Amino acid sequence: MALKATVYKAELQIADMDRGYYQSHNITLALHPSETEERMMVRLLAFALNADEHLQFTKGLSTDDEPDLWRKSLTGDIDLWIEAGQPDDKRIRKACNRAGRVILYTYGARGPATWWSQIKDKLTRFDNLTVINLPKEATDALTAMARRTMQLQCTIQDGHAWISDNSGNAQVEPAIWMGG
Repeated sequence: MALKATVYKAELQIADMDRGYYQSHNITLALHPSETEERMMVRLLAFALNADEHLQFTKGLSTDDEPDLWRKSLTGDIDLWIEAGQPDDKRIRKACNRAGRVILYTYGARGPATWWSQIKDKLTRFDNLTVINLPKEATDALTAMARRTMQLQCTIQDGHAWISDNSGNAQVEPAIWMGG
């Protein structure tokens, strides 16, 4: 018998001063059985950092040819492809060839630096790729906020994000490793 995804709901209020974007979003997230809460919260942060009315969560881990989030044009072209984690270079190449812009959010303790040192030379030709590393302390603080029902506030200014709920907060200072 296959395990089912766990459903999380988030009311996310975004004040993005860098882009002049101020909205509240009611989001339903599915935590895949093989996914950690940390990865789910990274996906939610990626949404907040790139939010607009057309950005959508996809089927994610259960579908090989879809990212974690995307924004499609009215003609069905993929304008923005967002991934969380450390995909192989073949998947990144595929994304860069299919989408106008690709953003990859890496996270974890030591894994991302090792992964990046092995893969970065294979990706230099892609002008539409941005690779961002999220500090472990920040993703740990985000993970501590994971609840089946969440009310989160996110403020973005000068490329930094502050996420808070009634139990605490997380300050995220992303490190841009490529693009930007």
